[in-house]
Amino acid sequence: MGQSISSPPPATVTRTSPPSSCPMHDMPSTGCPIQHNNPPVTKSSGGCPIDHSSLNTLNPKNQMPDLPQTPIFPQSVALPTERTMSSIPRVVDGETKTDTRQTWEYPSPQQFYNALVRKGLDTPAEHVETVVEIHNFLNERAWGEVLRWERRVAQEGDEEPHLARFKGRPGEMSPKARFWMLAGWLLPSRFNTEPPFDRHDWIVRRPRDGTEVRYVIDYYSAPSTPNGDPGFALDVRPALDSFESVQQRVAVGMDNVWEELREKGWGKSERGGTQQAGS
Repeated sequence: MGQSISSPPPATVTRTSPPSSCPMHDMPSTGCPIQHNNPPVTKSSGGCPIDHSSLNTLNPKNQMPDLPQTPIFPQSVALPTERTMSSIPRVVDGETKTDTRQTWEYPSPQQFYNALVRKGLDTPAEHVETVVEIHNFLNERAWGEVLRWERRVAQEGDEEPHLARFKGRPGEMSPKARFWMLAGWLLPSRFNTEPPFDRHDWIVRRPRDGTEVRYVIDYYSAPSTPNGDPGFALDVRPALDSFESVQQRVAVGMDNVWEELREKGWGKSERGGTQQAGS
């Protein structure tokens, strides 16, 4: 689902770049926004800097690690400690006694920097605010793609689905990403050979009946936009864990094929009419 790009790693991805007001325009246009120079051997060298899989460190209030808000070595500049609320719901109306909608909360730049240092990733403190902007921006776009899938199966009167929990899996390439890596190895002139720089699995809950659906998100670097802005490509899709998800994936795949054929003028005569069999 989403907009295809030229020579994409997956068949259906969403090409995205930040709004002009976002400070991430000052970042390099390719590669993971976090510099992984000389990472420690015992830790993963890519992916989201926050270890979402460390269940023992999660704060039950916001499902994020309890990271300190105090400066640590070798921090050279002061970083903001304010946290930003996302638009991604984690509890929807009717699921709490107060009937209040709660959303996920992003880590502050100071917490983000502390997480980077904890993982041994060398990122200058003065760049962390920009890295946080990238992190938050991509998560918002990913949620937007999730909602596009969910609208295909929503019923009238359904409440908005919400993100129940998630897990970062930077060291585990999804089967689809492996397929496109193989395609790039076999046909490098046609397919991208760069692997995704991160992967997340999101568990989305539908309030109607409590059904939980796992979504797989592969994060790719993409060519810069014509005006030089950094580009990213997100491949967001429901995991093939149920018959419904398989149906959705097949239906969207067919929609994309037909859309590409229409763009190429398939089925149109030279005069603009529809070609008929036997004509």
